[in-house]
Amino acid sequence: MYDLSIPKQFIVKKYLALYEKDAYSPIMAVNERIRQLRQALSMSQTDFSQAICVSSGYTAEIENGHRIANDRIIRLICLTFGVNESWLKTGTGEMFHSSPVEKRERILSLFNELTPQFQDYALAVIDRLLKLQQEKPI
Repeated sequence: MYDLSIPKQFIVKKYLALYEKDAYSPIMAVNERIRQLRQALSMSQTDFSQAICVSSGYTAEIENGHRIANDRIIRLICLTFGVNESWLKTGTGEMFHSSPVEKRERILSLFNELTPQFQDYALAVIDRLLKLQQEKPI
């Protein structure tokens, strides 16, 4: 059983300390990759945080290694910015999705999260984009 009298920050710091000896620790590296991503996007912590609907303090704690980026935050970052989840978690691959297959998977994942009404709206927008593309090819 957990001792609830111990502050949460102390527990997180102790947990992270276990990984500090390992230079290839995925937990320690994720926070660094989040900072690298934010800088690659030329975004402030505030703008980045607003885009994924968390406080800038929360983002700062993740970047500084005081909090662990959980799967929900990682997924939000990946979906919001088109980031390769494998890169964010492990450092393998490219930072951003680039292949048509990855883009299609991302679109399907996002589409499946929409309500039926918003799915219909998304389809209507895509239809309109196709018509615009035919009228004015980029």
